[in-house]
Amino acid sequence: MRSEITIDLRAVQHNVRLLLRALDGAELWAVVKSDGYGHGARDCSGAALAAGAAGLCVATVGEALELRAAFPDPRILVLGPTAPADVTRAREGRLALTIADARIPEGVEVHFKLDTGMGRWGLAELPADTRRITGVMTHLATADTDLAFARGQIERFRAATEALPASVVRHVANSAAVLRLPESRFDAARCGIAVYGLSPFGTEARDDGLEPVLSWRSELAQVKLLHAGDSTGYGRRFVAERDTWIGIVPVGYGDGFRRDLTGTEVIVDGVAAQVVGVVSMNALAVELPGRLAPGTPVTLVGDGSSLDAHARVAGTIGYELACGIGVSSARVPRTVVST
Repeated sequence: MRSEITIDLRAVQHNVRLLLRALDGAELWAVVKSDGYGHGARDCSGAALAAGAAGLCVATVGEALELRAAFPDPRILVLGPTAPADVTRAREGRLALTIADARIPEGVEVHFKLDTGMGRWGLAELPADTRRITGVMTHLATADTDLAFARGQIERFRAATEALPASVVRHVANSAAVLRLPESRFDAARCGIAVYGLSPFGTEARDDGLEPVLSWRSELAQVKLLHAGDSTGYGRRFVAERDTWIGIVPVGYGDGFRRDLTGTEVIVDGVAAQVVGVVSMNALAVELPGRLAPGTPVTLVGDGSSLDAHARVAGTIGYELACGIGVSSARVPRTVVST
């Protein structure tokens, strides 16, 4: 086996329970769009609901209907814009829709999105007639980076919605806000990245007590000695300055281990090892402390080699890496652990 991904649903449940404790009575709605950020939407939804999540959030009606077939009871909120042609499907699937104009569709649960500073999907004011609105929401732009701006958004939302009846569900908080901004919690929170045990702050998730859900393991397919002046990989980006043992791992950007992860560290036989040379489509090289046998285990994600750490090397965020692995790894076997 070239590599294997493991999805630990026990970690999903741990993370949901941790977030629920922080929410102190507000509901948690698990965001499972983009196939659960690459972790598997159906499996992670089931685990989140079993741990106490009260609803699910997705980006499209298509995503929602796939989950409705598996989960007939919980609220499923479509966060993205919905084409008029999809309203009938949403009604039949008992979905909740996010809207951002005065056109409120009939016969479907509606959540109106206020734009309080994200500058994206949403309007700055509530419609004049709110009688058919079930929920009101906004999205925080900087809960992970600029708490002052986020607090301003929260106060604008509070002022705009304070006259609404208690029956209207108000929801603002994302993962970062749940962990840092108690005033953002309102009636419910839409938590995504923290459910999967990744940090919304670009730090190590374990700093906030979160447990990573995804791990990825492979092995050394070949081990070779480079002499001074020898190189490995395209473009000779790594040239040995001295005799150096390297291991070839049969995973590359075609599997979701991105080309810009050269320089990151993986775990080889329990020890950190740097990725050297250019990551190829289906192979990468690691510098070894000495000669190791082919078949020696390699942890690409897990055992202290986190997606958050990889993201810092690549100049991106853990979200993008997780989604990319999910898209690219149809060829990578997956094991789902639930007990």
